[in-house]
Amino acid sequence: MASGIAHDINNALSPAALYTESLLQTESDLSQRTREYLETIQRAVEDVGHTVGRMSDFYRQREPQLTLVPVHLNHLVLQVINLTRARWSDMPLQRGVVIEAKTDLADDLPAIMGVESEIREALINLILNAVDAVPNGGVLTLRTKVENGAAGLEHGHVQVEVADNGAGMDDETRRRCLEPFFTTKGERGTGLGLAMVYGVAQRHGGDVEIESARGRGTVVRLSFPMPTTVACAPDVVESAYIAPARLRLLVVDDDPLLLKSLRDTLEAEGHVVMTANGGQAGIDAFRAARERGEIIAAVITDLGMPYVDGRRVAGAVKDLSPSTPVILLTGWGQRLLSEDDIPPHVDRMLSKPPKLRELRETSARCCQPQKS
Repeated sequence: MASGIAHDINNALSPAALYTESLLQTESDLSQRTREYLETIQRAVEDVGHTVGRMSDFYRQREPQLTLVPVHLNHLVLQVINLTRARWSDMPLQRGVVIEAKTDLADDLPAIMGVESEIREALINLILNAVDAVPNGGVLTLRTKVENGAAGLEHGHVQVEVADNGAGMDDETRRRCLEPFFTTKGERGTGLGLAMVYGVAQRHGGDVEIESARGRGTVVRLSFPMPTTVACAPDVVESAYIAPARLRLLVVDDDPLLLKSLRDTLEAEGHVVMTANGGQAGIDAFRAARERGEIIAAVITDLGMPYVDGRRVAGAVKDLSPSTPVILLTGWGQRLLSEDDIPPHVDRMLSKPPKLRELRETSARCCQPQKS
């Protein structure tokens, strides 16, 4: 069930991911405000994709491998404030309630090594909890600082706090609030928010501290170990390959909205794009193109389609033209890659939601330029 849900969510996210990235890269006259909004949408879509990817824990009993990169907490704090603005500002204002968000960010805060999307999700959860703690208005404060190592310890911790001046918690609630499924919100709560935050801290070798008392608000502090050295994130070199000027591509999927977004995006890149709704339609379109003497530079196909799936599309394409590259674009991509279960006749595989850069690079590496 988790696998199916992940697949459907990745499919639904794909058009938003493609259109957002395309607008950011191709529209040079966007206002600063519009660009910031699109970047926020893009970041949110990517975070949902990472969250969906972690659903694999339910259907694959394997410890997830974390890819750690330098994470700058000051920058992350500003991101989550913008991502949650509707929840702490816009929605309360409709009821005449004012919630103010303040920051107290340490200068020259060192980066930590972590998974940015997980830490961002944890901070978002803490902000939403803090908003619930001030139903009649109040102040949220996000603070970063460095806690030096205790006597005899060489390294300290980088800390980020989310504080509110709400009702606070009694001793029993504070003692149990990290337990899974414990909630004081009744039917509105799942009891998983703080448990998730604690899990994120533990996976990063850190910890969660909570200070709270009735009538004195709450402070939740995440502490992350300060690395001795922070490796620089590798630069993405998009010019590491020669992008073909024009390709004739066949895109096969059973989702009309995804077909349209892929076609729009790839045509904006200068390619000639044919689309087919469903596996059998894709096979028929490929065969008809060959009979007309048209050379399809590559076939991009979904995996899970009714009656004729992507495996059969890939096999039929290779039977008709063994040299034609087949690119599998699927919501099950992370699962197949992690289980080393790439179907036969597939030359490359991409996960949904797709990234425009990945589509460019994959098509460039698979295909030769098309002559008209």
